[in-house]
Amino acid sequence: FVTGILLHESFLSTTAPGLHVLKETVISSLRLAQDNPHSPRKIVLGGELLPVTGTKKDDPNFVAIQLTGKLPFTVDVVFESESSSNQQETLVGEAYTKSLAWQEARFDERFEATFKLRNKGFTDREIKFAQAAVSNMVGGIGYFYGSSKVQSMYTKEPVPYWPAPLYTAVPSRSFFPRGFLWDEGFHGLLISQWDLDIELDIISHWFDLINIEGWIPREQILGVEALAKVPEEFVVQRNTNANPPTFFLTLQNILNRYDKELTKERFSILQRIYPRLQAWFAWYNTTQKGNLPGSYRWRGREEHSNRELNPKTLTSGLDDYPRASHPNENERHIDLYCWIALAANTMAKLANMLNQDGYKYEKTAKYLMNNDLMDELHWSDFAEIYADYGLHTDAVKLVRPKPVPRSESQNLEMHRIVQKKPEYRFVDSTFGYVSLFPFLLQMLEPDSLKLEKILTDIRKPDLIWTKYGLRSLSKSAPLYMKRNTEHDPPYWRGQIWVNINFLATRALHHYSNVKGPYKELAKEIYKELRQNIINNIVNQYYKSGYIWEQYNDKTGEGSGCRPFTGWTALTVLLMAESY
Repeated sequence: FVTGILLHESFLSTTAPGLHVLKETVISSLRLAQDNPHSPRKIVLGGELLPVTGTKKDDPNFVAIQLTGKLPFTVDVVFESESSSNQQETLVGEAYTKSLAWQEARFDERFEATFKLRNKGFTDREIKFAQAAVSNMVGGIGYFYGSSKVQSMYTKEPVPYWPAPLYTAVPSRSFFPRGFLWDEGFHGLLISQWDLDIELDIISHWFDLINIEGWIPREQILGVEALAKVPEEFVVQRNTNANPPTFFLTLQNILNRYDKELTKERFSILQRIYPRLQAWFAWYNTTQKGNLPGSYRWRGREEHSNRELNPKTLTSGLDDYPRASHPNENERHIDLYCWIALAANTMAKLANMLNQDGYKYEKTAKYLMNNDLMDELHWSDFAEIYADYGLHTDAVKLVRPKPVPRSESQNLEMHRIVQKKPEYRFVDSTFGYVSLFPFLLQMLEPDSLKLEKILTDIRKPDLIWTKYGLRSLSKSAPLYMKRNTEHDPPYWRGQIWVNINFLATRALHHYSNVKGPYKELAKEIYKELRQNIINNIVNQYYKSGYIWEQYNDKTGEGSGCRPFTGWTALTVLLMAESY
């Protein structure tokens, strides 16, 4: 049903090998056409392109239609299921417009009741942004089915995981249309506030993917459609490798916010997943532990890489954020230490709610949340920051080999050279997101002098403060905005990421509402940081039309992939001050 002036229409009727190649099928069919010798040429679909089997054309399994119109121009595309035949009126034209208006009004009412943005004084422009962010987050929830490809220490080659369904949100429907373990915990903070039952369903599906060891693959590439979007190097999941256990963050939020609203059905869901959470926690607490008591280390770093300026730590979620330059088993990672402490604390709370024995979780949480232990393992007295520990030197750079005359097989790709022998030390020349984790996950005591130091440091523009949010890596860090290889631009080396900025704002809110000597300082920074983030994300949305994966620390402009209505949509919770 078309209203307006239709200039041209074309169609494609063909057979496509699968859903994962529909785009390629359309592109390969495109043709140049002219209505008459004097009209401009246009690109159109190829019409009927059906293979012939024997003497008969195959039946099509894919039909595409292209319409070209002159503005103003509208098209109603109507899909009617069998159940719609019972309706007195077809949902098209005016009937559809009325029905849509009614649904929009209900959405507006529910949105305001949930987030109360109008009550907080936000403008229509800002509320429309927030509604788009929530709609796209919830609209991006999908149902996937398939098998991951897994490399285990018990198998010579990668083998298929068992076929399984997954109900999950995704970071970006167009660019990352699949489930990511650490992203999903952040997604759950927003989804649970919109619909708690949907979030509990999502969590249940993820924990149906846990194996007997207590491991969950960190990237869910299920089915041919998902596989078509993933570079080969990222397809295989290794069962030695972790990802931040952010579902404990989601569960912590649910327990704190909805403890009075846990119906019998919701309570039974938590009871059912509790044994799997136990197995998951045990896997982290055993396979990711470090060499010293209380220490933890991300697995998966390439020890012998000479292509990377600093070997990536994909398992941490922070990818190319600088760690010890020479990975080995003696490393200690402060962010993982804090994640395990959070996990133990959440398990203790959940066990108590479910009337289970949570003694070991209480003891583990108390042990790890002891600031003296954390300081012993991760506080650098020299730099006065929390830091990783490992075999490290800052004296590294990428260089290109000199060409060898008449050599046809020489590899001229840039490689790393080490100009100074590494030594065991804190990686304390680097200040950024990793340095903040004891603060981000609220492990520091409110009267800690180290809390005062962190609050002071994050507000310094020559470190990580910008008028758009906190940059991921200090401007003074040796690898600030440096490429990791000649093919890999900086990713977590200066850009502004909303998930960590959300944790920082949430922590500031916490410390500004508990008794302590830095309460007013935290409150002052909280107000400024929250406003900076909201203003920039909203402005960039209206400037570009997109919500972005990350934001430039110098201009505030969006970068990375878009649309990215995964954790960037947490801006809505910042607006609602709902932590």
